Amino acid sequence: MTDGEKKRQRVIAALEHREADRVPVGEFFWTNFLRRARTELGLGDDFDPYRYWDLDMIVITPNLDPHITGIEVLKNDGEHKVVKTGFGATIERRSTYPMPNYLDFETKTFEQAEALRFDDPKDPRRYFEAIDDQINSVADELNLGLPSYIQRVNTYADDFCIFGGVCDPHEMIWRIMGTENVLIKLAEEPERMAKFIERLGDFLVGIVEAQVAAAGGRLSGMYIWGDIAYDHGMFFSPKYWRDVYKPQLKRICDAAHKAGLKTIYHGCGNASEVFEDMIEAGVDAYNPLEAKAGLDVVDLKRRFGHRWAFNGNIDVQVLETNDREKVRREVLTKLNAAKGGGFILQSDHSIPSNVAPATYDYMIELAIEYGKYPLNLGGVKQ
Repeated sequence: MTDGEKKRQRVIAALEHREADRVPVGEFFWTNFLRRARTELGLGDDFDPYRYWDLDMIVITPNLDPHITGIEVLKNDGEHKVVKTGFGATIERRSTYPMPNYLDFETKTFEQAEALRFDDPKDPRRYFEAIDDQINSVADELNLGLPSYIQRVNTYADDFCIFGGVCDPHEMIWRIMGTENVLIKLAEEPERMAKFIERLGDFLVGIVEAQVAAAGGRLSGMYIWGDIAYDHGMFFSPKYWRDVYKPQLKRICDAAHKAGLKTIYHGCGNASEVFEDMIEAGVDAYNPLEAKAGLDVVDLKRRFGHRWAFNGNIDVQVLETNDREKVRREVLTKLNAAKGGGFILQSDHSIPSNVAPATYDYMIELAIEYGKYPLNLGGVKQ
């Protein structure tokens, strides 16, 4: 059995509420943390955190741009870069910005949204050609020149549990029209926006089907990117989400399940008002469970039992203290949620640069030592 097969079994067992050999571990990293790790750990430019820490799963997302245009670089003077993407978004990156700054959007009005036509979600270029796209290229760093989706899948398939990636309609619509503009328009003409959201659902189901076919059996699941909340609640009415967004989420989950894949929904903030609805829509697990948004995976495990699985919730604010006793208590406390399966250990978003690489190293040591089944959590029980 290859390492990839072992890890796949470990992750799937967790999502099916079974205990395997140990609790699986996943992660996302901010670029500046990776830079710090290279320096402090004495590693070269080929440093790969997934291989270095021997994590269990990795998420690989294809080109989701409405138009397959690549990234047009409008300005690049080193510290200041401006690009235009296949979403029709003009985005600014500065070395002093933690995240990209959206300057403008081609699609702003109801009429422009209704006139927008998407390039075929099943266009082979999205999966088999190296074309820069917004989701993969424009984040906390401008990452141009990435290999094709299928090349990235093949690079990791033998050694990791691979999840594909797709946005939910809200993650798409704000990238097309801008967050504030979308929220205003949802209030102004909710039914008109609902029609556009349904069209986005058509596009995203096609993305799921096409990347499953392109990956040729190498995927174990599908990550669904979909921020719909901030730290105190939903961006918009839960009723509107249930009426308009939930049916599209269900279509995406149905397409993944039809292919035999598990689904993990990545939603920042606190969307707990619709957690039951997400289960009904077919979401198998939730990520990242931000602790600073009031979410606690042990409490959620008590509430949902074996009806839902969880991925995340290790508080990065605790990791940032770089205090080993605090980190130990955080990791071992959250591992209580892994009793009977149902938990993938991971940070409650991504590892930032003020977490020392040695601290992350220690977190992984704890996960390996105390995550073995049957769990023995060193007296830290809930």
